[in-house]
Amino acid sequence: MTKQRSRMNWAAGGFHPSEWSHLEGKAEVALAPPGLGRVAGWLWRARVWAVGICVVVLTGRVAGGESPAAVPPVDLPSRLSVEEAKRFAFERNWDFLAAHSDVDLATAQRLVSREFPNPTLSLGTTKISTDHNPQSTFAGNSLWHRNYDTVAALSQLLEIGGKRGYRQSSAAAGVKAAEGRLRDARRLLEEGVTTAYINVLLADENVRILTQSAASLRREADIAVRRLGAGDISEAEKSQIEITAERLLLDANTAATNAVQARIALEVLAGVGAPRGAWTPSDTLSNFVSGDLLLALGHADPAGLRPDIVAADALVEKATADLRLQRAMRIPDPTVQLQYEHEPPDQPNTVGVVVSFPLPLWNRNRGAIQAATAARDQAEILAERTRAQAAAQAASARAAYLDAVQRWSRYRDELSPRSAKVRETVVFAYGKGGASLLDLLSAERNDNDIRLATAQAMADAAGKATALRSALNLLPTEIPVPVRRKTNP
Repeated sequence: MTKQRSRMNWAAGGFHPSEWSHLEGKAEVALAPPGLGRVAGWLWRARVWAVGICVVVLTGRVAGGESPAAVPPVDLPSRLSVEEAKRFAFERNWDFLAAHSDVDLATAQRLVSREFPNPTLSLGTTKISTDHNPQSTFAGNSLWHRNYDTVAALSQLLEIGGKRGYRQSSAAAGVKAAEGRLRDARRLLEEGVTTAYINVLLADENVRILTQSAASLRREADIAVRRLGAGDISEAEKSQIEITAERLLLDANTAATNAVQARIALEVLAGVGAPRGAWTPSDTLSNFVSGDLLLALGHADPAGLRPDIVAADALVEKATADLRLQRAMRIPDPTVQLQYEHEPPDQPNTVGVVVSFPLPLWNRNRGAIQAATAARDQAEILAERTRAQAAAQAASARAAYLDAVQRWSRYRDELSPRSAKVRETVVFAYGKGGASLLDLLSAERNDNDIRLATAQAMADAAGKATALRSALNLLPTEIPVPVRRKTNP
């Protein structure tokens, strides 16, 4: 009964701890056919050792406290320029890292396309008697002299019809497309970071303008207090000025919240894991809208093909190579085999050569050819659409840029100085009693709106200039190397 239960446990692959002492010494008696007992015992010991080693290794990894993914912490400095923000984004932006990974994958595919198929080695022995008939020969009864049929064969697949060249062309075009997508990701990331930085500057400018307007009304409220004491105005007029000043302060607080949100949006682009928005920009809006830059940009031409167009053209090349490869797949690839056979005593040592190839009777690869043709046509349509979209974006960006620059020039040179002069005149007249409360509030409101509109026009001009540079591909060509995030193998 114990013997039968041990056989059942051995077949099930498990043992009770109390039975382990019986396994090593009696495995060949209770668990294995005659002649294989020691082999079964060795296999069991190897299994126990393997399980123990795995447990020790896993325990050590857990005790070591390895984290699933160790991402280096990153935080922005207290004062940040737009160039520093770009550098952080180029090093740590998630989409940009993914674009780098696409290039790595395409490069790996190019390496695969250059590799040859591995040869196949096969060893086999047949005609082994399962009964008690002797298989010895006149040469002896050793394994080499028995009348077994032993065959050693080496086979190699040979690609013909230009398949290898088409596969390499497709892989090279894939690398070119991935590099184009990487450069396009860099172009869009630089545009996005610059636009986000401009939004931060605009939000800070709005806070400054609203705070100044509120402070100006506070000073005018002090004037109203003196005039109230002199009996020139009523209590309602003084209260109305104070209420307007408080409303502007509330608007300034809302603008400050918007400024924090704009900072957080830029930190997300920069790959900050825990964005807080606690930094100060070191650049100003005037740095983005200098006269020389605007004049040169207004007459700029595209700097070569945009990277998205290069990537689209590369996809056409890849699809064309894939189509040629699928057409070449109709030609069957032969497999050449060399073999050595040992079958004593009649044929102790013989060699042979075998050539085999599939017969293209039922499958002519029509489905794959049709799919590759459709993919090639789709890639061509996508390339044409990309070219049209790039031209449309450039034309639209140029028109929007010229309009934004003209509008900002009008606000800067005409409207803003006139509004400030009117406000100063009305404030002076109100302090002398020559202007009404309605005139004062109207002048303050108009000047506040004009200053906000001037800041918005300046930011629009800077943003449209960034969009036009991106549309014309007027960006550096070098690709920065990102900081790789650490992950477990």
